Amino acid sequence: MAQYRTPTQTTVPVSRTRPHPWTWMALAGYLGVVIALTCLKAWFAIGLLWKPENQRVREVQLNPFSIITGASTPFNAAFDILGNVALFVPLGLLLMTVTRRAGTSVAVAAGLSLVIEISQYLFAVGRTDITDLICNTAGAITGVLLAGLFLRQSPQVARGWTVAATVTVLLAVVSFAILVVIGPSLVGEVIPVDEGPLR
Repeated sequence: MAQYRTPTQTTVPVSRTRPHPWTWMALAGYLGVVIALTCLKAWFAIGLLWKPENQRVREVQLNPFSIITGASTPFNAAFDILGNVALFVPLGLLLMTVTRRAGTSVAVAAGLSLVIEISQYLFAVGRTDITDLICNTAGAITGVLLAGLFLRQSPQVARGWTVAATVTVLLAVVSFAILVVIGPSLVGEVIPVDEGPLR
């Protein structure tokens, strides 16, 4: 009896081009940015974006997206949710770029987010919120999918993508470091109410 092989759908494999050491450096630098913005805000500030003294708290929120009803304004809720998503997009993007494995990249990013949330509670350096974990993971997935679109192209496109992603993230890391250094000067001089304006 003759056997017929059914046709299978062809898929384009992810390019196996070895990532450049600078890409690993960009990943390490961005990990530092993520940790600084999630666990270290009690020790520095950038302008008036947050008050360091307000970051020394220990709170747990296990109700997903409760910030939508608990925020003072819809803008604050949207800023918090979208900010947490955006924060992990470059992380997922870089993890996918260096590992070439979508599942591994998402798992590492989600695990990091979980460790951050637990650390915030243990060391009282932020608000532990299940919404943050969800949004961080969603951001990582977005970054992984975006990277996958380019890494499945030709080796030339994959290399070009890797260079562009690496340079962009490195510039973001350097810009963040500069903002941390000049952060206090961005607040401006605060004039006591009882002294009136300077003349």
